[in-house]
Amino acid sequence: MKFITFFNQKTPVLYMLLAFILALIVPLDAFATVGTGGGLPYESWMTSLRNSVTGPVAFTLSIVGIVIAGGVLIFGGDLNGFFRTFIFLVLVMAFIVGVNNILSSFFGRGAEIAVLNDMLLQHLNSITKVA
Repeated sequence: MKFITFFNQKTPVLYMLLAFILALIVPLDAFATVGTGGGLPYESWMTSLRNSVTGPVAFTLSIVGIVIAGGVLIFGGDLNGFFRTFIFLVLVMAFIVGVNNILSSFFGRGAEIAVLNDMLLQHLNSITKVA
């Protein structure tokens, strides 16, 4: 009987906890679409900048930049504050571009749901052919 009275005293908290867990578990529809964008004036040059920064030439230049900036910091001797800050900035930018390209090659770019749907369709077709 003690368990029932304890449960009845905490009922509003329990209902709120169950509602919160249910809200986390139930998936919501994602109304995201792939489109051409809003046609804003800065989209074209930002898209070309993204393509330039994520290409193979940018990856090669980032590796060269990391090597040269690291060499200057290691063997550069006594550098003034501005030049040293500039070298750190080059090193960080090269690192960001390089890591972006490496992670894109490992995990792909964007959602690849169509591939999953095609694989599922092929699997279902192979199951129905066997049966």
